[in-house]
Amino acid sequence: MAEAAKKILEVATYEDLLQLPEHLVGEIINGELYAQPRPAVRHARAASVLDRRVGSTFDAGDDDSGGWLILFEPELHLGDKPHILVPDLAGWRRERMPRLPDTAWIDLAPDWVCEVISPSTASKDKILKMPIYREMGVEWLWMVDPEHKTLEAYQSVGGHWILLGAWGDNDMAHIQPFDAVGIPLGSLWIG
Repeated sequence: MAEAAKKILEVATYEDLLQLPEHLVGEIINGELYAQPRPAVRHARAASVLDRRVGSTFDAGDDDSGGWLILFEPELHLGDKPHILVPDLAGWRRERMPRLPDTAWIDLAPDWVCEVISPSTASKDKILKMPIYREMGVEWLWMVDPEHKTLEAYQSVGGHWILLGAWGDNDMAHIQPFDAVGIPLGSLWIG
């Protein structure tokens, strides 16, 4: 049975986050520390396949081919509080972040975020993190649900998330900002 992500402290600091056991993923959202076990294998599969599909085309790893920097589970320090978030995937246009910082975290909001949700993280990802991503300037957000075999894509327009579309099962998805490449969703759920 999946253990729900839970608030474990009222006022959290970065030091609190560092004290978590290694098997937990921690985030600080609105000053509160949340921790949950590492993702299940199906969750990791979906994130890994998306990373290969998107990253191999849009972030070839050299100077600026593809025009993006795509990272797996980056630690983001966003806002004045700050919020410390760990999305499954995040991408920055190279024109905004030409080089990776020499820190353990990034304080520049990504242009694109992908959250692979699970029963234990769905409400946190949708209710708490989505508004923060929008407020911090993320333009595109994908929510992938391996349990229900769906992908929802949003774009921030005028301070609101606009649903660009929803895809499922074995659809071939062409989704902004990476719509130049089709993503066969069935490859995310195989296993």
